[in-house]
Amino acid sequence: MATRMLALLDGSLVDPSTPIVRADDDGVVRGDGVFDALLAANGIARDLDEHLGRLADSAKILALPAPDEAGYRRAVDAVLQAWDWQAEPEAVLRLIQTRGPAGGQGNGYVLAAPLDAATRRERYEGVRVLLLDRGFEGNGIVDLPWLLPGAKSLSYGINMAAKRYAIANGADDVIFVTPSGAILEGPTSSVVLDLDGVLHTPPLDGILRSITIAELLEKAPAAGLEVKVGALTVDDLWRARGAWLLSSGRLIASVNEADGKPLPASPLDGALRRILDVPEA
Repeated sequence: MATRMLALLDGSLVDPSTPIVRADDDGVVRGDGVFDALLAANGIARDLDEHLGRLADSAKILALPAPDEAGYRRAVDAVLQAWDWQAEPEAVLRLIQTRGPAGGQGNGYVLAAPLDAATRRERYEGVRVLLLDRGFEGNGIVDLPWLLPGAKSLSYGINMAAKRYAIANGADDVIFVTPSGAILEGPTSSVVLDLDGVLHTPPLDGILRSITIAELLEKAPAAGLEVKVGALTVDDLWRARGAWLLSSGRLIASVNEADGKPLPASPLDGALRRILDVPEA
């Protein structure tokens, strides 16, 4: 996903190759900062209020200064106005805030990149996943704030390593599970299963609050779908009528295969895509 635009919080656009972060910024050398990512389509940033709220929540968990909400809105507006929506109708915006160097101020900015072809393909053709042990029980870290449960921090090395491992081993993505076999989330997505016609998603114990899941919970009843939040296991995945990964950028991807085992396509797939307002292929 190649960055096309860089917007500062004063609303100005600068070349993405322009140095704006000090080399000793703790966000660079320690991953000490937060970010959030959202999809913009045809000039509209989806769920911007919710993403700004989650950015603020993450900053609070890391004891960072409260993000400059007005500044991030200025930066997002600058990108929306300057982007060529006819040439590239979808873009991923990343809102970033770093701690800054010792004794100095942090940095806030917005990066914009076109939605890449691989992500778009996974949205419509589905993904193959590996089930990888996350190394802890989800509810085991809820009361351990130093492990930053629920924060979307810049310390994303494990998440990216998991996706690289999946690709190197013939898959596209990952579903993290606990040592006892409970389903958690993907590196950049949330999990939804169709169990006997009811949609199920794991609780937030130790995982990131999903804005896409919140949208599903809000809109599903009007569409005649039932969604339950509760513990899920790998056995649930094997008996499911279908499974998906949901995220703010890709929106949705059906899980076609897990650990080399084919999974069925849920009859609720079309309804779920309509609820989430997924663009047609």
